[in-house]
Amino acid sequence: MLIAIYQVLQLVLGAVFFIMIVHIIMSWLINFNVLNARQEFVGAIWTGLNRLLEPVYQPIRGILPDTRPLDLAPLVAFLIVIALRDIILPTAFGLR
Repeated sequence: MLIAIYQVLQLVLGAVFFIMIVHIIMSWLINFNVLNARQEFVGAIWTGLNRLLEPVYQPIRGILPDTRPLDLAPLVAFLIVIALRDIILPTAFGLR
């Protein structure tokens, strides 16, 4: 039973990891004008990713100091997901 819970949590954290990677890369491509956010398809994906991840980033932005042109919240959230997935979760379930 515990292994099933562990695997579900690993799956969820893996999906969050992938979504965050896509969001980070897409933000770079939009900022460097490789992708145009005004295109319907790109804009729809970008809006969807922002709606998914903004509730995760917002509390982190409240804790971090204001670094106006550079948003460090995605980096911190990404590191938290990696730590949860690779260090904390296996240790909590006794798999390390």
